[in-house]
Amino acid sequence: MRTRRQDLEVIVVGAGLAGLSAAAMLRQKGVSVQVLEARDRIGGRVWTSRLWHDMPMDLGATWIHGVSGNPVSELADQVGARRAGTRYGSARWYSQDGTRLSVKQGLAEAEEALDRIRIDVDDAASDMSLAQAVRGSRRWAQLDTGRRKLMRKWINTFVEHEYAADWEQISAWHFDEDDDDLPGGDVLFPDGFDQVLAPLADGLTIRFNARVRRIAPHSQGAAVDLDGGETMAAHHVVCTVPLGVLQSGAIEFAEALSRGRQAAIGMLRAGLLNKCCLRFDRVAWPDDADWLQWLGPRDGVWGEFVSLAQCAGIPALIGFNAGAEAAEVERLDDRATVASAHEALKAMFGTGFPAPLAGQVTRWGQDAHALGSYSYNAVGTQPKTRKKLAGADWDGALIFAGEASSNRRFGSAHGAILSGRKAARRLLKRYA
Repeated sequence: MRTRRQDLEVIVVGAGLAGLSAAAMLRQKGVSVQVLEARDRIGGRVWTSRLWHDMPMDLGATWIHGVSGNPVSELADQVGARRAGTRYGSARWYSQDGTRLSVKQGLAEAEEALDRIRIDVDDAASDMSLAQAVRGSRRWAQLDTGRRKLMRKWINTFVEHEYAADWEQISAWHFDEDDDDLPGGDVLFPDGFDQVLAPLADGLTIRFNARVRRIAPHSQGAAVDLDGGETMAAHHVVCTVPLGVLQSGAIEFAEALSRGRQAAIGMLRAGLLNKCCLRFDRVAWPDDADWLQWLGPRDGVWGEFVSLAQCAGIPALIGFNAGAEAAEVERLDDRATVASAHEALKAMFGTGFPAPLAGQVTRWGQDAHALGSYSYNAVGTQPKTRKKLAGADWDGALIFAGEASSNRRFGSAHGAILSGRKAARRLLKRYA
């Protein structure tokens, strides 16, 4: 094994938002830093496909959730990125046979019922899954079949899709501990989310196709072993790989991590939210609705589509599946996935609904460099769990960052950025 010795103060593992944010801040302060990225591109779970040259499709991160005071907004401003708002209030809801539903009161009742159920389970002896809490509640027992279906759909839309988690696995006590909403509504990027990466990556030294296999303490501080037998050493290593990769053991840590960090890695879960992007020759659905919601025959399967007709002016729909349903659909090939989504749309709008011209499908659970979409709080997770994941080991030589370590903003792009900046500030104190 050959060791490459350099005048490196910091090695950052991962060129996603957290890694780029950490590296950018360090470089601006004059710290020598190199970024190692296993993929052949920057961004990680920010992935804008330009397969359709006139229609960029964000297959990973899509929205700025709360534009005011959001670091993603700051980056977008720097490059003049065009943005378009989407509103849940514009959604149209459809029954299994395509009948349009008026659900305002029913959704309010479902939200109120879930709030009361969570208050009730606060007195339970231990945490439980959200599904267990709901099904075991007095309120659920009082609902008829129709209202149960609507409540289940509300949970799928506003919990499972929000947190990329199945209600059978997510914590009833702490699933929404990220509830630190920024004001200003939600916007997406008609020209692609990847635009915000440019100001972060500008001037950085990034090495692609550099898969880290092992991180170890070193006389210089810490060292990383790469595929091919090369070792690189630096004073500090900032590890920003996704939670799923940490849990897989794809990176070996030569010396044990702190007990709290090991416990946090084992307790948290990598969630799954997959997309099926469908391109059409025309808009064949209501063009004034940003969201299409379907109460289909199977809970959570193709229950939600976002329309790009109004916000971006293009004839495209993106279908979502989360949790167990996402894992099931992920096993289909592209053709079968697109066909399944089309069947759902025909059930909503009639058999004459046009077939898509093309489709693009994500499988984040099968992506070796992600192994999931973003993290969620599983049963047993505590508010302090993510704090234990963040921070340093090996006398400060190894530091962790990423959306999973962002205590109240996990699962978000801005949470990843803030986590990376926090890690950089921790290091800069050492160089002050």
